[in-house]
Formats: sequence, structure tokens, C-alpha cells
Amino acid sequence: MTSFPIVSQSKMAHISRAAPFWLSAALIPLAWFGAIVGGWTVLLLPVATWYLFSAIDALAGTYEENADLETPEEDLFWYRAITIVWAPLQFITLFGILWYVTASGHLSGLEMFGLFFGIGVISGTIGITYAHELCHQRPKLERWMGDILLAMVLYSHFRSEHLLVHHRYVATPRDPVTARYNEGFHRYFPRVLRQQPVSAFKAEAAMLARKKLPWHDRSNPFWKYAALQLGMLTLAVLIGGWIGLGLFAWQAFIAIWQLELVNYVEHYGLTRKHLGDGKYEHVKPHHSWNASQLASNWLLINLQRHSDHHYKPDRRFPLLQTYDQNEAPQLPYGYPIMTMAAMMPPVWRRVMNPRVRAWRKQYYPEIEDWAPYKAATNPMPR
Repeated sequence: MTSFPIVSQSKMAHISRAAPFWLSAALIPLAWFGAIVGGWTVLLLPVATWYLFSAIDALAGTYEENADLETPEEDLFWYRAITIVWAPLQFITLFGILWYVTASGHLSGLEMFGLFFGIGVISGTIGITYAHELCHQRPKLERWMGDILLAMVLYSHFRSEHLLVHHRYVATPRDPVTARYNEGFHRYFPRVLRQQPVSAFKAEAAMLARKKLPWHDRSNPFWKYAALQLGMLTLAVLIGGWIGLGLFAWQAFIAIWQLELVNYVEHYGLTRKHLGDGKYEHVKPHHSWNASQLASNWLLINLQRHSDHHYKPDRRFPLLQTYDQNEAPQLPYGYPIMTMAAMMPPVWRRVMNPRVRAWRKQYYPEIEDWAPYKAATNPMPR
């Protein structure tokens, strides 16, 4: 691995190192400000998450220091804390604003539509990103906080899909989330919405079958997912009636859209080599797009160091390592800009397709026929 500057354990433990990852908390007052003032202020949330952080990225550039991997768990308290407290913060914000705008009636329908679009942006950009981190951890409290965050956007099955399918089968035909070469986001999005819940349920049912248990056994987490999501929907109706339900569902859809935009970017066009008979090479750093932009990694708790996350899924986000272009493919910009580009397929293909072709030449010069990889028609992994 290329040698980047190493941040010592003593520095990692200092609260000042963790503080930038708490910038997401500044989005909470913006949400309430938009709810109270209305008008153009309802757009502050997407403006901040998409454009402000992109501007800081452009000015600040990349961050290429790596944490000392021997940093003990107790030195990561302030990093872990933001992910744990976000669930109650988001819950109070989401349902508090839902109560406020439906009870006060001072916002027009268009203003409420715009406001909950913005809330969906943060419940997807921040909430699901933090849920992703929490669902990878062993402590029950963290996993519960992750489940609660996912229930708030009606996407609880993501935990099963991500842990049991995506990490095992990424960059193979069995992973619905791996975007195929030349597959535009507008085709990708409905495909993953259709395939992911089925894939997640089958993975959980298969695990139960290996224990000689039926799919409907009480240990199937889909029962918990259903109960949590039903609880969220019921609360939305009790607080805001049918309008409250509609606004809640709208923010959930926007959150899911934000998640799948990121999923689309993270692995677009990258594939693991088929070794024959349904066997694929092990996951390596070059099977995910890497990005080291400073501000967007603060916002997304190092999610853009995605090459290392797939290489070592059990690493907590402050310890994720970055790579240079000889070890992992690099995105030209951070996720905020790349997800905006993904919404414009001609722009996306112009930016990313040459990079995918260069990646193929760099890592797999021996592969002459890429058609089965592009169409995801290689044999399913064993």
C-alpha cells in the first residue's frame, strides 16, 4: 500500500480530530429555520449538502492522511458518538417539524413539499450513511440505532441486503447494487428498487434454512423491519393526518433516491474477475471507486474511502484508509458532484466511461471479451 502520512493514536483520540465529522449536526438548525421562516429558506438543506460542501471540496482539495490502525476502540469515542446520537436527533427533527408545519398551517403546499425534500436529503445523505456505519458494528445499541434510522426512511431491508448480499457479491452479477457499465441511473434506480427487497429476503430465508428454520421464524429480522416501519407510518398519521403521512413518505422516497445515487457511483462499471465455474476473485480495493475530497468525507464520515471499506468492512469510519490511483480507481470529484452528474446520463458517461475503460486496461489486460461483464451475464457466484 502506498505510504501516506499516518495520524498517531494520541492525535486520533483528541476531540478536535473528530469535530469536523460533527458538521452534520449543523443541518438540524437549518431544517428548523426553513420550517419556521418558509419561502426560499426551505431549500437551504439541499443547497448546503450539495453545493456548500462541493465548494469547500474545491477549495480545500483532498485529505490523504491515514489513521494509525492500532488506534484502540476507546480512543474513537467522539467519532462513534455522532453516529449514535444522530438517530434521536433525526427522529425529533423529522417528527417535530412534521407536527409543527401541519399544526401551524403557515406553509403553503409547495413550501412543505420543498422542505420535506430537504429533510429527505439529510435523512438519506446523513441518516442512511450513519445507519450503514452502525449496521456494520457489533454492539446491539449501534445496530438498533441503525435499524431506527432505516425505518425512518422505510428502507429497513437495506441492512440485510448490504451485509448478506452486497458485501459478499459486490461486482458480480448477483449484486443488484453494482451499477453496470453504460447503465444510466434512470434505469438503475427502478431495477434496484425492485430487486433489492427480494434479494434481501431470500438471503435471510437462506440463513434460516441453514439453521433448519422456516422463513417465517420469529428470528427473521423482516418482522422487526415491518414493525419499526409500521410504527413510523402510524406516528406520521397520528401527528399530521394524511398530509403528515404524505410528507413522511415523500422524505423517505428522497432519502432512498439519495442512497441509491451513492450506490450507483460507488461501483459503477467495476467487476470482479470470473475465475470459472462460478468462482470470482476476492474483493480488493480496486473494486470500488475511491475519493479523498476533504469536506464531503467529513459530511459522509469517510464513506468515500469506499475501496478500504469493502476491503476491510469491519473497520470503523475514522480508521478507513485512502489509496492512490495505482491501488484503487479515483473519482474526479466527491459524491455531491458525482451524484449530480449521475442524474445526467450523457454527462456521466462522458466523465466515467473512459475511466472504466482505463481501469480495465490497468487491472485486467488479459480479459478480451467484456460483454458478459457489461451485461452481467457471467455465471452467478457459488
